[in-house]
Amino acid sequence: MALASTLASCLSSKNTQYDIIRHPYTLSSMATAEAAHVPGDRLAKTLLLEDDRGYVAAVIPSSHHLHMAAICEQTGRNLVLAHEDEIREIFKDCDLGAIPPVAMAYGMQTYVDDSLMAQPDVYFEGGDHQELVHMSGEQFSKLMSDAGHGQFSRRMM
Repeated sequence: MALASTLASCLSSKNTQYDIIRHPYTLSSMATAEAAHVPGDRLAKTLLLEDDRGYVAAVIPSSHHLHMAAICEQTGRNLVLAHEDEIREIFKDCDLGAIPPVAMAYGMQTYVDDSLMAQPDVYFEGGDHQELVHMSGEQFSKLMSDAGHGQFSRRMM
């Protein structure tokens, strides 16, 4: 599968420099990091959250857990994880579990954990479970310039 069309358009419109890393099919971000030989701290995973006002995306390293109280405090919202059916409806050009971090391109507010913004390079799902997008930390910062930033994840033990 090629990049999700929404992601490809976003990357093109922002003149983002990136390359594609192919890896064996995986179903979890930690398995993807291992299969692609990528540090978990540099692999972004996107979580879709919701409340009665709509959806929010939280982007954290795959080696971290989302700290719900912190993201709720930062957004001023009472967020919970969205259901799989809702994720499929919003990210129609992506496989379930392969959501790219540019949720702004899908019309929703996005927040990126500061720990990702400090990485020299970043990897993330391109819409399927066999390819990662890879770019420099500088390119990732430029790509995510419209996103909110904060500390709302904790490293897994």
